[in-house]
Amino acid sequence: MFRMVAAATCRHDPRRRALLRGRVRAEPALRPPWALEEPAFVDACIGCQACVEACPEAVLSPGAGQLPVFDPARGECTFCARCVDACRDSAFRPATERPWTLQAHIADRCLTHARIVCASCRDACGEAAIRFPVTSAVPVPVVAADRCTGCGACVAGCPAGAITLQSTPLEALADV
Repeated sequence: MFRMVAAATCRHDPRRRALLRGRVRAEPALRPPWALEEPAFVDACIGCQACVEACPEAVLSPGAGQLPVFDPARGECTFCARCVDACRDSAFRPATERPWTLQAHIADRCLTHARIVCASCRDACGEAAIRFPVTSAVPVPVVAADRCTGCGACVAGCPAGAITLQSTPLEALADV
């Protein structure tokens, strides 16, 4: 009887897989824009890949359990909303809402911290969200939260792999 109950209630949980692989704290998956919050998305998405196939930029790919993930290393999201339109499982919020709370974050391994002039992230950013304040030393990039859409263009363009997209609390974005 226990097996029947366990099999009926088990659902893919990426955290369990990470634990079994020895990574107690797995990095949260970057879901497509407008995806529901993680628990609701995991429950709603059946892994059909319709959103992955609909993405003209090819920045969505199948992740753990065939659930779609956004991979900014493959390019930028243009927020075309084709992923939302393709979903038949109600795993997305309406495309009229904010797509997500992702923001670019630049780590200390940025080449500018080693006094190497680089502006790849600024050049890749179509929103002009990355600025280099004028200083007497090699300028270090600063992300303007009010302009960053979390599209990922800067991630693929960074030769040092110093840029990640991280979720920012909605309260912090509302202040911007």
